[in-house]
Amino acid sequence: MQTSIEVEYWVVDEAGRLTEPGALLDVSEHVEPEFVDPLLELKTPPCETIEELGRTFVGELADVLAVAERSGKGLVPFGTPINGGSIDQHAGKRSDIQERVLGENFGYAKYCAGTHVHVEKRNVVDQLNTLIALDPALACCNSSPYFQGQPIASSARSYIYRRKCYEHFPKHGQLWEYAENVGQWRRRLERRFEEFKAAAVAEGIDPEVVEEEFTPDDVVWTPIRLRQEFPTVEWRSPDATLPSEILRLVDDLGTVMETLHHTNVDVGGERGSVTEDGITLPEFDVVCDLAEEAMVDGLTSQNVRDYLDRMGFSVADYDPISARIGGRERVGPADACELRREYADHLVRDVDSLLRTVEA
Repeated sequence: MQTSIEVEYWVVDEAGRLTEPGALLDVSEHVEPEFVDPLLELKTPPCETIEELGRTFVGELADVLAVAERSGKGLVPFGTPINGGSIDQHAGKRSDIQERVLGENFGYAKYCAGTHVHVEKRNVVDQLNTLIALDPALACCNSSPYFQGQPIASSARSYIYRRKCYEHFPKHGQLWEYAENVGQWRRRLERRFEEFKAAAVAEGIDPEVVEEEFTPDDVVWTPIRLRQEFPTVEWRSPDATLPSEILRLVDDLGTVMETLHHTNVDVGGERGSVTEDGITLPEFDVVCDLAEEAMVDGLTSQNVRDYLDRMGFSVADYDPISARIGGRERVGPADACELRREYADHLVRDVDSLLRTVEA
């Protein structure tokens, strides 16, 4: 089963201050700018195995880090910049439309760095529904509890994205209910597109301009997306974090996704489990409650830990960054710079360790 990942990392200078990627964007075609200045995105091509994915991802990161070292820059594995002051976004029609439709809330998206996992389409409905049920696994990679220096949730990124950025358009940015079939999912997308277009027109935007910039396939920013372009099922909930944690998460996730092709997937009850007899997904309301706990409390929630254990995740193997750096009443700009610099160095050590593993 082919799998690929996309990870967004903050770029900092030697003092830990946010800065533009510059020469890092020239490393390869797999490194791309994001819609705000101090972010870059690293993408892998589809890989057949987790071993191949690990070699590819770590190799690409190592190439970027080599240029970063020569440029006096680093990559930071945080879901938010902790406390980074104002962040500018790149000009463009698409982001301008989003800003006019979402209003000031769209500004929250500028402080979010995440990990996206793409899984090759097979049994699409089972894949969609299983990924929805596995959304609480975002807790395994929570990497910043702070937004603008204030502690707000184990995953501050998920909190501001789901509760703030799409507060007035929840169906465009929050978890969707299980799907009965692909046609139903497509109809949901079409309705969201028409709602977004109507909101844009109400803001004085020409509907033809909206149709030039958006399609039903890319008008939503929900945690689970069915992508026609790749074609994949995409999970977008985890924070950006250390590559070893990302690969561990993708490995656990991939095992469940591979299992569903060889067994029955059913919905019912409150517990959920992955066993030799099949996969049982809990009712959607239960998943929403668990995803909320995963976002707010992370792996300190025993409910989340027990659930993920039943769903096939090796919870004890994870060491989320949020749990390491949390607990402060406030993080000022200077301390945020220090934390970013510390974890930029941590990322380098993590990649070095992974390189020794994949080359062994």
